[in-house]
Amino acid sequence: MHCRLYIKATLTAHATVAMDSEQTRYLRQVMRLQIGHAITVFNGLGGEYIAEIIQLEKDGGQCVLSEKIDANRELACRVHIIQAANRSEKIETVLQKATEMGAASFQIVNSERATLTLPSNKRDKRLERWQKIVIEAVEQSERTMVPNVQWLDKLLNLEKRGACFILHPRDAMLWQDVRDDVVGAKDITLAVGPEGGWTNQELALLHDQGFQSLKFGDRIMRTETAAPALLAAIQAVL
Repeated sequence: MHCRLYIKATLTAHATVAMDSEQTRYLRQVMRLQIGHAITVFNGLGGEYIAEIIQLEKDGGQCVLSEKIDANRELACRVHIIQAANRSEKIETVLQKATEMGAASFQIVNSERATLTLPSNKRDKRLERWQKIVIEAVEQSERTMVPNVQWLDKLLNLEKRGACFILHPRDAMLWQDVRDDVVGAKDITLAVGPEGGWTNQELALLHDQGFQSLKFGDRIMRTETAAPALLAAIQAVL
């Protein structure tokens, strides 16, 4: 399998780029690569570069970039996920799988039935871990853009783009009634509730902000299943 690395730096053709110790450990010990081997490098701003490894040490390394490849493997419709806070392992599953399926951004939001609290003194470290999970999923899935992950304390603070839907099984439109609208949409925002579901007050608040309730079939999915399932359906329509 060809190795891809995300490097948060300005990338230009023929430049020499530094790799950190964690990346060189991965190249040496996991991928079994050596000096002279080729890898793909990208910075999440579009496109990618084939690079040649020229240094590979325990404390870091370097590679030389070739010409830029204008690759674009992103969905034509940007899908933004609002995920109510759940146990950390469930959020990590959503971040990983939804990134692989093409999600454009994530907002993890506190809710009345949230099973995860995130005090301000632990927030930066947790967001760093979540962003790392997203980056690894981007590297694996050969995407060229890196979704951003935010934490929101209140539903009132959420950002919405394009057509907005609440994934909710009661009194909701059917997926088949809205899927044709996906084809021409530039942005879609999907709001997924916690394990206990959105409360009536939260549903009313989201409806007031322009969200419509959406039902995806007759079965009730787990909170960590909903976003990846809808992303797969959207990708199939596109």
